[in-house]
Amino acid sequence: MLRTVGIQKSYDDLQILKGIDLTIKKGEIVSIVGPSGAGKTTLLQILGTLDRPDHGEVFIDGVNPFELSKKKLSAFRNQSIGFIFQSHQLLPEFTAEENIILPALIKGVSQNDAKKEAQKLLSILGLQKRSAHKPSELSGGEQQRIAVARSLINSPKVIFADEPTGNLDTQNSNELHQLFFDLRDQFEQTFVIVTHNMELAKMTDRMLVMKDGIIVD
Repeated sequence: MLRTVGIQKSYDDLQILKGIDLTIKKGEIVSIVGPSGAGKTTLLQILGTLDRPDHGEVFIDGVNPFELSKKKLSAFRNQSIGFIFQSHQLLPEFTAEENIILPALIKGVSQNDAKKEAQKLLSILGLQKRSAHKPSELSGGEQQRIAVARSLINSPKVIFADEPTGNLDTQNSNELHQLFFDLRDQFEQTFVIVTHNMELAKMTDRMLVMKDGIIVD
């Protein structure tokens, strides 16, 4: 599903990633842990095609996205990759449903079909009664579930999550942890999660430890 070969990345004279070789199978939930400055977020941004490596290759379901044109890369990212961020990044002026369907509309799905899919996801996540609420009217845990639904709307090949429980209390963190595994069981969804939450990391299928720009364990 996901493979990298010799990924390197530097900013000015500072080398952040020093050669990352990685293979993740379909349906795996993999966590990436390590101290601040280890290169975790930089790696996640490259895997998610938000940044380019200086050297090395990335393959997602056999496709090297960095060999695509700019337009095709944007389409690939929209259709094949889902993102969950610590700060939710929901648009405050839009309802929960409207936030969820945005990636589908960008893909070219009709508004009617996108809304039907959003309602299915809201039902799975237990939030169908919150569909018309704006982010300010939702709890932190509800906002993060809406972000999860948004990441799933296009049935991506892999979802990348950057500190997804960083702004949540213990109960909501635990519920989100379980949700990842439920989604994997239901959709065979692949997750790559950067986290400082060791409880979540230990639950995942594999925990990769990064230090000084390399995977050490």
